[in-house]
Amino acid sequence: MTLATDCTARPHAEHATMQRMTVLRLGPGRSELCDDSVVEEVPAALAYNGIVHAVMLVTPGDLEEFALGFSLSEGIVGEPGELEGLAVVDSCDGIEIRMDIPLERFMALKGRRRSLAGRSGCGVCGVESLQAIARGGVAVVPGVRLSAGAVVRALGRFTEEQVLHRSTGAAHGVAWVDAGGTILAVREDVGRHNALDKLIGWLVRSGTDPASGFVLTSSRASYELVQKTARMGIGALVAISAPTGLAVRMAEECGVSLAGFARGDRLVVYSHGDRWEAAG
Repeated sequence: MTLATDCTARPHAEHATMQRMTVLRLGPGRSELCDDSVVEEVPAALAYNGIVHAVMLVTPGDLEEFALGFSLSEGIVGEPGELEGLAVVDSCDGIEIRMDIPLERFMALKGRRRSLAGRSGCGVCGVESLQAIARGGVAVVPGVRLSAGAVVRALGRFTEEQVLHRSTGAAHGVAWVDAGGTILAVREDVGRHNALDKLIGWLVRSGTDPASGFVLTSSRASYELVQKTARMGIGALVAISAPTGLAVRMAEECGVSLAGFARGDRLVVYSHGDRWEAAG
């Protein structure tokens, strides 16, 4: 682990989540210069009590929600009140998110030895053993009755709500959907797990009951998404793409109903299918 540094640290200024640039488009028998948008990613150091725990590549929006969601979904703190301070600052090479946590939490964190750089596609970077992955799940109490019709209704709005993805084609989107299929919040990031952490931060800050709906993600359903979902007591995760085998096994064990290939009016349920009813 490394000490957080004050090197040219200054109050955080809002960073653009995407940039416009001139690109060369090539097609059959033609080429043209035109404007296009690309999504941004910047290194964000997560520091607890002055020590950097992890450096993640993130899209620089909703960073306080990201820090709260990351701290909870990674088990660094057990409840929001244990995050005693949170400040986002701009430093030499990126963004630093400075947090204060109780001493006992900090000592437990030091023992985990996860001071590694996390790529935007990395979910378990720095976990020190396979046993740490296997023991990462928690039991989830089933929430609302799930309906394929609610998923269909949410899918009808999901693409439109993903502003970064529509502009750049390079961001993952994660939505919170209520039992009726209404999307209440969407968060986006170059990393699917970062997007989920941002959504978790929103969920906690807004006081939304995690048993009152489900998570809808534009990505595949990987292990770390199931683990984060389970840790927050969310009963269902629905993905537009496929799950992995490890994700399915973890979902079954933790009590998360995991569904994939949610497209049009169809989806495939991989765990706890007894909680679902077909669309009318």
